[in-house]
Amino acid sequence: MPLRIEDYAIIGDTQTAALVGKDGSIDWLCLPRFDSAACFAALLGDESNGRWRIAPEGEVRAVHRRYRDGTLLLETEFICDEGVVRVIDCMPPRGRVADLARIIEGVRGSVRMRMDLDLRFDYGHVTPWVRRGRERMLAIAGPDAVCVQGRLPDGVELARHTAFTVHENQRIPLVLVWYPSHESPPEPMDIETVVADAELWWREWSSRCTYAGGWREEVLRSLITLKALTYAPTGGIVAAATTSLPEWIGGVRNWDYRYCWLRDATFALYCLMVAGYFEEAHAWRDWLLRAAAGDPARMQIMYGCGGERRLPEFAVPWLSGYEGSSPVRVGNAAVDQLQLDVYGEVMDALHVAERAGIPEDGSMWDMQKLLLDFLESAWGRPDAGIWEVRGPVRQFTHSKVMAWVAFDRAIKSLQQHGKSGPLKRWTRLRDRIHDEVCRNGFDPGRSTFTQYYGSKMVDASLLQIALVGFLPAEDPRVRGTIEAIEHDLWSDGFVLRYRTEDGVDGLPAGEGAFLACTFWLADNLALIGRREDALRIFERLLGLCNDVGLLAEQYDPVAGRQLGNFPQAFSHIGLVNTARNLSAAGGPAEHRAEE
Repeated sequence: MPLRIEDYAIIGDTQTAALVGKDGSIDWLCLPRFDSAACFAALLGDESNGRWRIAPEGEVRAVHRRYRDGTLLLETEFICDEGVVRVIDCMPPRGRVADLARIIEGVRGSVRMRMDLDLRFDYGHVTPWVRRGRERMLAIAGPDAVCVQGRLPDGVELARHTAFTVHENQRIPLVLVWYPSHESPPEPMDIETVVADAELWWREWSSRCTYAGGWREEVLRSLITLKALTYAPTGGIVAAATTSLPEWIGGVRNWDYRYCWLRDATFALYCLMVAGYFEEAHAWRDWLLRAAAGDPARMQIMYGCGGERRLPEFAVPWLSGYEGSSPVRVGNAAVDQLQLDVYGEVMDALHVAERAGIPEDGSMWDMQKLLLDFLESAWGRPDAGIWEVRGPVRQFTHSKVMAWVAFDRAIKSLQQHGKSGPLKRWTRLRDRIHDEVCRNGFDPGRSTFTQYYGSKMVDASLLQIALVGFLPAEDPRVRGTIEAIEHDLWSDGFVLRYRTEDGVDGLPAGEGAFLACTFWLADNLALIGRREDALRIFERLLGLCNDVGLLAEQYDPVAGRQLGNFPQAFSHIGLVNTARNLSAAGGPAEHRAEE
């Protein structure tokens, strides 16, 4: 039986990441970057798809794990009858090659350990050629090579499967290094020094956090997770470290999230700036500008972490999927969809960055005007919407609201920052979009906005109406929409994106509650004065964090388990922003609504 999603923890080097299970197994590792082929892929199939497990050979009575304060260094402690052993895992922030360091530490007694190292490339499809030596093992296949270095006790040779004993106060450092196969293997390294330097790096980064509101420990852990999901060379932030972890066990909603979504931009900027991380916010803004550059009609909803545009989706049939949830997908076909809301998100993100004092790129306003020129003719078109439906395109209400945001932020740029542009024309168009949404996207019988024009259904994206300032929170239509979402999309204390059984997305029914949307509900309740209700929801969401503070995309309240790709940037961004909203006046919800 595979581990639950929440039984994993992330380690990373700000260029790629790995997932470490409670059982001491690294079951997912993409090398040399987030969206590259996986070296370990047991998470999406059986053990033969590659894993690196270090754990006691005998019975384990208890497992405790934690991150060292302010870092991404993970400690997993195994308590056995014979004693206690600790495994320390980290991926030091790096330059060109990726290092995965593991230190086995004897805490008490003598514990017999077992190491299983099954290396596979290309998502478990390719078995490498392996050469062994006493203190080094090389695995090579195609463009990829891995070197595992370290000295096991009692003269035991590094091998795929081996057993050894760890005694009290004994430390056994091991490291796995990826390198291009046409180059020479890396020179041996001082693993203890590498790990110590990594700890210092993370502590220094965490010390820059200026967040002073409530729930600071949870907020800092979310910020560290967001940093771990950042591709440092470009500043891009991927949505998650994984692909194809299911939104419903056994279902087909298994997507590749190892890419950067434009719509995450504004939420991420607020999240970073709330905590004083303006350097990261600046890098993310610059990534956004580079990725979105070009023909506005061809602007995509997502890009690779380096800004790559071609992200073709294909199934990986040799992987059975997490708990049999197939297909396993690489790439994401939603990249080709028209989603009009991203134009509003881009305009809002750039407006937020300018308002925060992030220096403007010289060509930024010219690019924004090109986006608006396209949106003037395109905003009335049906699209796939924020949830990237694979069913028919529709006149989604949220898409129209975000088109309104695009022109609203442009008008504010003219008024507040002295930019040049057709103020009267944009104002007329902004008002026209507003009138149409209020007329066609609102159901007066139920006093709620609807998922798309003419629909009777709601979806959680409508919670953005007050958060982006389309209507004030005290407007009865906003309150009516909040109440409709609480009635229609409430699932045992959490919020669904929409009712999948209605078939709007062209896929079989079934997915968990969406955590980011539940944070949005808390934000809305705080804005309309229902603070105690907002606090109860927020505390319930915090209770879903696993033992090391991580959240996936969704949650199954019946089975009581996390679902979807992990850890999810959108969920942790929601945690930070909602914590700030509930800590004091003037949080991201109020700032964005008043812009």
